[in-house]
Amino acid sequence: MRKHTITALWEEIPDDADDLVLVRGGFRLYLCLCGTHLADRAAAELHAAETNQCTTCLGSATEEIVPGFSQECTACAGTGRRKAQLTWELAYVEAETMITVDLVRSVIAPFTEPFQLSQVADTVRSTLGLPVGRLPVGPRVRDVLRQLEAAGELTLVSAPDELLRGTTVVLYRDPYWQHVLE
Repeated sequence: MRKHTITALWEEIPDDADDLVLVRGGFRLYLCLCGTHLADRAAAELHAAETNQCTTCLGSATEEIVPGFSQECTACAGTGRRKAQLTWELAYVEAETMITVDLVRSVIAPFTEPFQLSQVADTVRSTLGLPVGRLPVGPRVRDVLRQLEAAGELTLVSAPDELLRGTTVVLYRDPYWQHVLE
């Protein structure tokens, strides 16, 4: 049995590069431990899927967000395996049907002060009577809060926890939002 873990060799990305460069073409070459050379991200993801590896971390169990900063893969819970990734994706789809925008709006409506992502996620979890780990509540709530922010209903009031590439790529661990005052 061959071992399949795909690694990416980063190209040097200039500091003034826009986000598009980070998403497309931020890599030069992908290599798999089985000896396969892969020309681009699409080929690497296809090879990962064919060998039952996570298509996000490509089997490494670690996501390299930008050169020098990586974290445990959130798509496969750090397993590097495709089955765990698919299980998470199905759980997220279930969370989308249960955790609606209207539900999150009703949870945050009474808040008059800035509120944290974890506070809202915990309230949603208890409102639905979900045990911890049953569904990806935090990621779904985060996505809904970002959607409400984009719609102009909320504003992000947290400073980033880390600046990964200056102010263009930042990391928020447990951000605060507040309602937009009219």
